[in-house]
Amino acid sequence: MQSLRRAIETGYLEPGTRLVEKDLCQQLNVSRTSLREALRQLQAEGILTDLNNRGLAVVTVTREDAENIYRIRGVLEPLIIEQFIENAPDAEIETLKAQSERLKQAYRQGNAEEIVSTKRDFYDLICTGARNPIAFDLLKKLTLLTSPLRRRSVVRPERQSQSISEIDAIVAAIAKRDKVAAHKAAEKHVANSSLSALHTGDGVIDL
Repeated sequence: MQSLRRAIETGYLEPGTRLVEKDLCQQLNVSRTSLREALRQLQAEGILTDLNNRGLAVVTVTREDAENIYRIRGVLEPLIIEQFIENAPDAEIETLKAQSERLKQAYRQGNAEEIVSTKRDFYDLICTGARNPIAFDLLKKLTLLTSPLRRRSVVRPERQSQSISEIDAIVAAIAKRDKVAAHKAAEKHVANSSLSALHTGDGVIDL
């Protein structure tokens, strides 16, 4: 399951790509039984779609769907961060600080795959510390659906420097256990992510 998710997240499997079981087993080095279970799960989550009985493909997200996903994230991520502050012990906050440094370094290096992977690890720590597995599963689905947009966004130099500042603000608020400041910082981060992912430099939607 994890290897298939990562293949979609990193763009190895692009939206619209028809999935061939034999090829995927070889490419991902997984058994056919494991692959079929992962395919069924991702289809149930709406990540994969049926091509009129010609197999499965990675779903292509519409502009409207993408806008809705970012609006939901704008509510969900601040909630998860608040719950992290409520539930995570100091040791988990220190771990999050260390991961934030790795994330900022990934942004500075500018490799899209590394940024997306490191950011996933950063949010995995927050979601785990929040003790809210339902929100965790939902956020993973939402970010996977918009992974092509995210990869395009994170390589923009202006977005990279902006994201570093936003991550600093989120982590600083968490370290102080300031839920109000953390909520605002998370909202700002998602709002700016949405603008970068959905718009070109001239402000026109580009999907």
